Amino acid sequence: MANTKSAIKTIRRISKETLVNKARKSKYRNAIKQMNILLEKKKKAEAIKFLPKLNSELMKVAKTGIIKKGNASRNVSRITKKISAL
Repeated sequence: MANTKSAIKTIRRISKETLVNKARKSKYRNAIKQMNILLEKKKKAEAIKFLPKLNSELMKVAKTGIIKKGNASRNVSRITKKISAL
């Protein structure tokens, strides 16, 4: 357990940040799942329409450090390839 006042504050801050990060990560995962559903159903027009929103979501998460920028770029690249293959 934390002994100092600053350590107690740090624990409080970290718990708040953890909640925010979990919410962001959940949002990003849901966006990828939604895109994968569109790809499975072969709805190319809807997938193309959803791609900018997915890209935005991934870059927001990458900017905040929840995932790395390369990871986000790789996801967008792979999804774009799948869309063009439809």
